[in-house]
Amino acid sequence: MSAVNDTKYKSAVFLLTGIPGQEDVYLWISFPFCITYVISILGNSVILFIVKTDRSLHEPMYIFLSMLSTTDLGLSISTMPTILGIYLFNSREISLDACLAQLFFIHFHQCIETSVLLLMAFDRFIAIRNPLRYASILTLPTIAKMGLVVLLRAMAIILPLPFLLKRFQYCRDNVLSHSYCLYQEVMKMACSDITVNSIYGLFTKLLLMGLDSLLIFISYVMILKTVLSIASYAECLRALNTCVSHLCAVLLFYTPEISLSMIHRFGKGSSPLLQNLLGYISLLLPPLMNPIVYSVKSKHLRVRIIRV
Repeated sequence: MSAVNDTKYKSAVFLLTGIPGQEDVYLWISFPFCITYVISILGNSVILFIVKTDRSLHEPMYIFLSMLSTTDLGLSISTMPTILGIYLFNSREISLDACLAQLFFIHFHQCIETSVLLLMAFDRFIAIRNPLRYASILTLPTIAKMGLVVLLRAMAIILPLPFLLKRFQYCRDNVLSHSYCLYQEVMKMACSDITVNSIYGLFTKLLLMGLDSLLIFISYVMILKTVLSIASYAECLRALNTCVSHLCAVLLFYTPEISLSMIHRFGKGSSPLLQNLLGYISLLLPPLMNPIVYSVKSKHLRVRIIRV
């Protein structure tokens, strides 16, 4: 009996799912995905190249932006093989180990992204609340330490996920509802008690999305309080304008991600098409739009991109 169970465990294979009911036009659907990945990878790579090579951009705001671009690159690369594999080659099967590796990198980069967005909110808060001490507070060594803390935090929180899933037996019809692996979905495919996994998954969501979004909200409440105390209307608008790009990045990341989490946990009767679309939006839209938003709003960055 043990040998049979061990065989089931080792041969666990999951079937990924594309857009339901559109199997006949998968090749055509692949073109928007290909364009999205090309723009995402090219846009974020260009931002990294410009920030690295232009010494005038070695400022806290642009260093945090390069962190965000690196994370977006990692997120795009994590999802690209399976999504394009389905729509270009109709390749749906993924082994347990490959699935666990993919979900680790997806959640790892999401964890880093929410942390970087929090750091960027802190950066805007310091720049507006205490501009005279901005350069002395956010020095390069301080930013490096912040980046290290972000990496260690993501590793400590996300690393247990694949190990918690690897101990299970998977003997059901392992058809996932997305074109990539997510922790919540793989967990539900197990033939064992998933109480511990469910509690830990909820804990990670509250610790990451809940805590970080709350701190970002508090940062902007304090920023708004500071801005409203500025006597000059023009100065008030100028201060708020420096936050527009970051606010767009926050909304692009949190809105679809929170919606998808709520559907996974509470929307059992929700449409598979809605889950698919929200999943694609949450993973593909931030890496696609962040370089565009920052390039449009930042004059210095836009001029150097045009020059390149």
